[in-house]
Amino acid sequence: MLTFICYPKCTTCKKAEVFLKEKGVRYTLRDIKENNPSYDELKQWHEKSGLPLKKFFNTCGLLYKSMELKTKLPEMTEEQQYKLLSTDGMLVKRPILIGDDFVLVGFKAEQWAEKI
Repeated sequence: MLTFICYPKCTTCKKAEVFLKEKGVRYTLRDIKENNPSYDELKQWHEKSGLPLKKFFNTCGLLYKSMELKTKLPEMTEEQQYKLLSTDGMLVKRPILIGDDFVLVGFKAEQWAEKI
Protein backbone atom coordinates (compact mmCIF):
# COMPACT_ATOMS: atom_id res chain seq x y z
CA MET A 1 0.00 0.00 0.00
CA LEU A 2 1.31 3.42 -0.98
CA THR A 3 1.08 6.56 1.11
CA PHE A 4 0.00 9.70 -0.71
CA ILE A 5 0.87 12.86 1.16
CA CYS A 6 -0.81 15.99 -0.11
CA TYR A 7 -2.47 19.29 0.63
CA PRO A 8 -6.06 18.83 -0.60
CA LYS A 9 -6.36 22.44 -1.86
CA CYS A 10 -3.21 22.17 -3.99
CA THR A 11 -3.98 21.84 -7.72
CA THR A 12 -0.89 19.68 -8.35
CA CYS A 13 -1.95 17.35 -5.55
CA LYS A 14 -5.43 17.10 -7.08
CA LYS A 15 -3.90 16.16 -10.45
CA ALA A 16 -1.73 13.53 -8.77
CA GLU A 17 -4.73 12.05 -6.97
CA VAL A 18 -6.71 11.85 -10.21
CA PHE A 19 -3.70 10.12 -11.79
CA LEU A 20 -3.57 7.54 -8.98
CA LYS A 21 -7.31 6.89 -9.19
CA GLU A 22 -7.21 6.52 -12.98
CA LYS A 23 -4.41 3.97 -12.62
CA GLY A 24 -6.42 2.06 -10.00
CA VAL A 25 -3.70 2.52 -7.39
CA ARG A 26 -4.60 1.84 -3.77
CA TYR A 27 -3.16 4.33 -1.31
CA THR A 28 -3.56 5.90 2.08
CA LEU A 29 -4.10 9.65 1.96
CA ARG A 30 -2.41 11.95 4.45
CA ASP A 31 -3.11 15.68 4.64
CA ILE A 32 0.27 17.36 5.11
CA LYS A 33 -1.25 20.38 6.83
CA GLU A 34 -3.25 18.31 9.33
CA ASN A 35 -0.56 15.66 9.88
CA ASN A 36 2.84 17.28 9.42
CA PRO A 37 5.78 14.95 8.76
CA SER A 38 8.06 14.40 11.74
CA TYR A 39 11.81 14.93 11.82
CA ASP A 40 12.38 11.16 11.65
CA GLU A 41 9.94 10.66 8.78
CA LEU A 42 11.54 13.46 6.77
CA LYS A 43 15.00 12.05 7.35
CA GLN A 44 13.90 8.56 6.29
CA TRP A 45 12.07 9.83 3.20
CA HIS A 46 15.01 12.01 2.20
CA GLU A 47 17.43 9.09 2.44
CA LYS A 48 15.08 6.79 0.51
CA SER A 49 14.42 9.38 -2.20
CA GLY A 50 18.03 9.93 -3.25
CA LEU A 51 17.20 13.62 -3.75
CA PRO A 52 18.99 16.65 -2.33
CA LEU A 53 17.22 17.81 0.84
CA LYS A 54 16.43 21.15 -0.80
CA LYS A 55 13.95 19.28 -3.05
CA PHE A 56 11.77 18.67 0.03
CA PHE A 57 11.14 22.39 0.47
CA ASN A 58 8.08 24.01 -1.08
CA THR A 59 10.06 26.80 -2.72
CA CYS A 60 6.92 28.27 -4.31
CA GLY A 61 5.09 28.55 -1.00
CA LEU A 62 4.28 31.77 0.77
CA LEU A 63 5.83 30.56 4.02
CA TYR A 64 9.11 29.67 2.31
CA LYS A 65 9.24 33.12 0.74
CA SER A 66 8.20 35.03 3.87
CA MET A 67 10.91 33.25 5.88
CA GLU A 68 13.46 34.14 3.17
CA LEU A 69 14.64 30.54 3.10
CA LYS A 70 16.25 30.90 -0.30
CA THR A 71 19.10 32.78 1.37
CA LYS A 72 19.00 30.93 4.72
CA LEU A 73 18.97 27.27 3.58
CA PRO A 74 22.54 27.19 2.22
CA GLU A 75 23.79 28.17 5.69
CA MET A 76 21.75 25.53 7.52
CA THR A 77 22.85 22.01 8.43
CA GLU A 78 20.74 19.04 7.34
CA GLU A 79 19.61 18.61 10.93
CA GLN A 80 18.43 22.22 11.07
CA GLN A 81 16.61 21.76 7.77
CA TYR A 82 14.84 18.59 8.98
CA LYS A 83 13.80 20.40 12.16
CA LEU A 84 12.48 23.36 10.17
CA LEU A 85 10.55 21.16 7.73
CA SER A 86 8.98 19.28 10.64
CA THR A 87 7.52 22.50 12.09
CA ASP A 88 4.99 23.16 9.33
CA GLY A 89 3.65 20.96 6.53
CA MET A 90 3.29 24.00 4.29
CA LEU A 91 7.09 24.18 4.06
CA VAL A 92 7.21 20.69 2.56
CA LYS A 93 6.95 20.15 -1.20
CA ARG A 94 4.04 18.01 -2.20
CA PRO A 95 2.65 15.72 -3.24
CA ILE A 96 4.83 12.95 -1.87
CA LEU A 97 4.27 9.34 -2.85
CA ILE A 98 5.84 6.74 -0.58
CA GLY A 99 6.27 3.09 -1.45
CA ASP A 100 8.26 0.30 0.15
CA ASP A 101 11.40 1.10 -1.83
CA PHE A 102 10.87 4.64 -3.13
CA VAL A 103 9.85 8.19 -2.27
CA LEU A 104 8.71 10.58 -5.00
CA VAL A 105 8.52 14.30 -4.28
CA GLY A 106 6.44 16.52 -6.55
CA PHE A 107 4.21 15.16 -9.30
CA LYS A 108 5.68 14.05 -12.60
CA ALA A 109 3.29 11.62 -14.28
CA GLU A 110 6.00 9.72 -16.17
CA GLN A 111 8.08 9.22 -13.05
CA TRP A 112 5.09 8.13 -11.00
CA ALA A 113 3.96 5.71 -13.73
CA GLU A 114 7.39 4.03 -13.66
CA LYS A 115 7.18 3.42 -9.91
CA ILE A 116 3.59 2.25 -9.61
